Parts: sequence; structure tokens; C-alpha cells
Amino acid sequence: MTERSEIGHDQEPLPTFTESAKQRIISLMEKEGRQGQGVRVFMHGHGPAGRQYGITFVEQGEEDPDDDTEFDLGAFKVFIDSESAPKLKGATIDYVDDPFGGSSGFQIDNPSSTWTDPKAQAIQELIETRVNPAVAGHGGHVELIDVKDNVVYILLGGGCQGCGMVDVTLKQGIEVMIKEAVPEIHEVIDTTDHAGGTNPYYQPAKGGESPLAP
Repeated sequence: MTERSEIGHDQEPLPTFTESAKQRIISLMEKEGRQGQGVRVFMHGHGPAGRQYGITFVEQGEEDPDDDTEFDLGAFKVFIDSESAPKLKGATIDYVDDPFGGSSGFQIDNPSSTWTDPKAQAIQELIETRVNPAVAGHGGHVELIDVKDNVVYILLGGGCQGCGMVDVTLKQGIEVMIKEAVPEIHEVIDTTDHAGGTNPYYQPAKGGESPLAP
């Protein structure tokens, strides 16, 4: 059994909670003495494993009536901020309990597009069609993490992580291509932990050539 709520006919459908997810939340509320509180569901960015979500309790007074979409599941109310709402349309929130000691927890199945912002969509397409094919020959790959205030955040993996040529690849290749495709972008930031890559002695390169350099 699942529950879905829709607020009006001109708004996006809100997430569905499976019975397992609903009962888990009720159980946590009883265990932690949170009866009467609400639950906030939100998306707070992207990471190496994809979209990153959060589920937190909402005490009375912590709601934002000017920004939140609110719907009632009977045992508790759910709040979703205006930025997260379109990114969670049609999503299903489930709770999986592994009796064999494996990974248990909330899972969100989201069929909506990874990116709703046109600039992010354009950059994602660029990365998939031009950037990643170019760095694949060196065993690397690039992942778009976020686009905020015309700043692009990316993650470099595979052979790009820990590579001494990463600065050249970023500045002379990736950043140039992104700015050409989306002129509004004024900076590209590498969020990679290069100390954890294949070369633990990573030092920013001072010169050389990159597979993406013009």
C-alpha cells in the first residue's frame, strides 16, 4: 500500500510513501518521543552515487509556510521546500530492512530528470557526449555534481583522480568547453579528493598537455 497526495491540479504530484517507509517513520517517532512532529524530505545535491536526499524530523514551528509544500499522511505531515519539490515529483520513498545484516534504510526511487535547470542539463549533455569520451582513453571520467550561481562543481574519477595533469585538463579543457557551451558559467570547481587517487603524491601540474586541451 502506498499513499500519494496532490496539491491542486496545476502542481506537480508529490512523492509516494510506501507502507514500509511510513511505518518506519512512525516507529522512529515513537522510539524517540517525536509524536506530533512532521517529516521533511529534500534533495541537497549530487554526489558520486547520484542524487543526494535527506529525510529529517520537523518540530512544530520549524515549518516554512511561505516556501513549504505540506501534505498529511495521517500519522504525520510531510514538508518539502520549493527547490526540492520539482526534483521529487513522482518519486517513491521506501524503507528496506535487510534481515541478514546488509544495507537497511530509506531508499528513494526517482524517475524524474536528474537535472531540472536548463544550464545543468546542457552541461550534463556536454559531459556525456564530449568530455567523457575525450578522457576515457586515459581511464578517466567526469561527473557533474551541481550548478549554483553560475558556478559548476564537478568530480573527476578513474584515471583523472590523483593525476598530476588534472589542473591542465580542468582549466584548458573542461572549463573552456563548458564556458563555450554555457556562456553564463564563470567558474568550474573540481571537488575531487586527489590525494585519494592512484597517485597519492598528487601535485598540481605546472605545464604539459591534456587530452582535452585545444
